[in-house]
Amino acid sequence: MESSDVLDRPRQPWRLTRRGERRLDVGLVVLLLLPAPLYLFSDPLVGLVVVPLQALPLLWRRTHAGWAFAGVALASALQVPLVGTPIHTQVAFPVAVYSAARFAPARTGFVALGVGLVAAAVASLDWITGFDGDVSARTFLPYFLTVSAFVVTGWALGTLGRTRRAYVDALVERGERIRRDAEQQVALAASAERARIAREMHDVVAHGLTVMVVQADGARYAAAQDPAVATDTLARIAVTGREALTDMRQLLGLLRAEESSGRSPLPGLDDLPGLLAAAGPGGDEDAVHLDVDLVGLDRPVPTAAGLTAYRVVQEALTNVHKHAGPGVRARVSVHVAEAIRVEVVDDGRGAAAPDGGGHGLLGMRERVDVHGGTLETGPRPDGGFGVRATIPL
Repeated sequence: MESSDVLDRPRQPWRLTRRGERRLDVGLVVLLLLPAPLYLFSDPLVGLVVVPLQALPLLWRRTHAGWAFAGVALASALQVPLVGTPIHTQVAFPVAVYSAARFAPARTGFVALGVGLVAAAVASLDWITGFDGDVSARTFLPYFLTVSAFVVTGWALGTLGRTRRAYVDALVERGERIRRDAEQQVALAASAERARIAREMHDVVAHGLTVMVVQADGARYAAAQDPAVATDTLARIAVTGREALTDMRQLLGLLRAEESSGRSPLPGLDDLPGLLAAAGPGGDEDAVHLDVDLVGLDRPVPTAAGLTAYRVVQEALTNVHKHAGPGVRARVSVHVAEAIRVEVVDDGRGAAAPDGGGHGLLGMRERVDVHGGTLETGPRPDGGFGVRATIPL
């Protein structure tokens, strides 16, 4: 299953599309222009000039909110000397204030608010005079407070919309970032699991095939002198092959989510005696002769640490079989106390053998590093090759 199928994308908040926003603005302007012909009978200049100039700038209130507000404000100022009473396109002013606070920077919104309050005072005086009223505090305040309420409401709603949109955009961006981070974590986990399975496959296949090749060579040489030894060695080859095949099948079972064997494919310290028995000489004088020292294998240890110790021994023996030469003697020591201490040393010629380009030593080091342990590999002063690992518990 792809990670994009597992991780749902964050839901986007509902918003008008660009086409929907454009249609809304055009509809608003058309609605304001519809009554314009009515002014032709009473005041043609208002119907032909003031009404269009106050309404048309709203077409750009989203893309150029500051300029749209400036256009509406200038048209409203032009209204003062031409007509002394309110007209219906006066509603374009609070809409322009809202747009300046909503779609322009905050500074533009504050400028629109200040201009709007001044315009409210001017309009109040103009309308009181136009209705032949006396200008006084009693007549001025109701006009001013009413008009100012429209201006302040438009600015407040615009500011609220701008901050809310910024907040929602930040949440959406954060959700997208979290989704991308989660997908990266899933990909990294999958990559790490593939690397782990690749190491397990390398350990199982390389060790099994190496032991089988060495034992097959020994059986071929022993067949001419002692057929019984050859028969016993061939039986050991068959056992080693079956064990390697079983381990490989169990590892491959990890790759199939729908198939579960119900058995753990991961060996541990308890499996070391069987591993060492299979790696023994089995009657072949040219095979590896093992001196085994196992202490504390019955102590409980974490599964991962036991697996690492097993794989270190397995890989070290694989290298002995491949590079140490015939008739070599190796010592395998595994002590379990406050840490698992593994030592595999031989007296062969592995230190002088050419590098086969494999990843065995690198794989051992990666396994030990995961547990914060140490790994030392290299030639011994008195000949041969040594592997020493310490795995903290």
